[in-house]
Amino acid sequence: MAKFKTGFETEREMNEMRNIEVEIDFTPNALASIMYRQGNTHILCCVTKEARLPGWFPRDATKGWVHAEYSLLPGSTDSRFRRERRGAKGRTQEIERLIARSLRGAIDLEALGPLALTVDCDVLNADGGTRCASITAANIALRLAVRRLIASGDCLPIDLRPTKDDLDNGWSAPKLSDTEARNHENRVIPHDLSAISVGLIGEDVYLDLDYILDSNADVDMNVVGTSDGRFVEVQGTGEESTFSYDELQALLDMARDGLSQLSEMQIAVLEDIV
Repeated sequence: MAKFKTGFETEREMNEMRNIEVEIDFTPNALASIMYRQGNTHILCCVTKEARLPGWFPRDATKGWVHAEYSLLPGSTDSRFRRERRGAKGRTQEIERLIARSLRGAIDLEALGPLALTVDCDVLNADGGTRCASITAANIALRLAVRRLIASGDCLPIDLRPTKDDLDNGWSAPKLSDTEARNHENRVIPHDLSAISVGLIGEDVYLDLDYILDSNADVDMNVVGTSDGRFVEVQGTGEESTFSYDELQALLDMARDGLSQLSEMQIAVLEDIV
């Protein structure tokens, strides 16, 4: 079980991330699972391979699908969060959709091939930024899952995938070299995905909002981006306040710094993990 930690300070500067800890293969049954801790926000993220593609896919589909689910566990907040037994409610549903479309924005579904993956993000402890932490955790777990699917022969370059006749005649998956496997992994997920929250309190811009900062922010923003500097989604709101173009630019600049740090962290986390 591999672990990765970064940062040990308890007091933060305005541009300083919370401490991050990543524990690989936290649960053994999932294709890939991680325990992701960003400060006191703790996310258990698991990726599983479904038996088949969604029913609305064509039978001869060549591309795959990534679905995400998100939940706050009952003990994750200061008062018990009631289980949503009859399906996801408004906020939960909105966050699930954000995680799923962010992941699909960063993965090449044609390169993935006809596979369906479900990414489950369960919040064990919430201290602000749960949707952002879930997206970052989900990308780490998804990349590890893709790496393992490539190693097992389930995710192959399109020119190496079997035809129906191949399967009928006892086809067996080819073994990719380390270089071929890494190249294909980087075709499936060309750039890592991260998400970070930023906020404006008075005239000051803060990075990686915990609950206290988020509660006091005049403006808060969630920014999802890829490691090549492109944005997937930006959600910004003035909480009973407005903000200027220059303040928006300052928030985005701070977010880009945070996303860059998260991208570097992800590389370090999975560097030697198989």
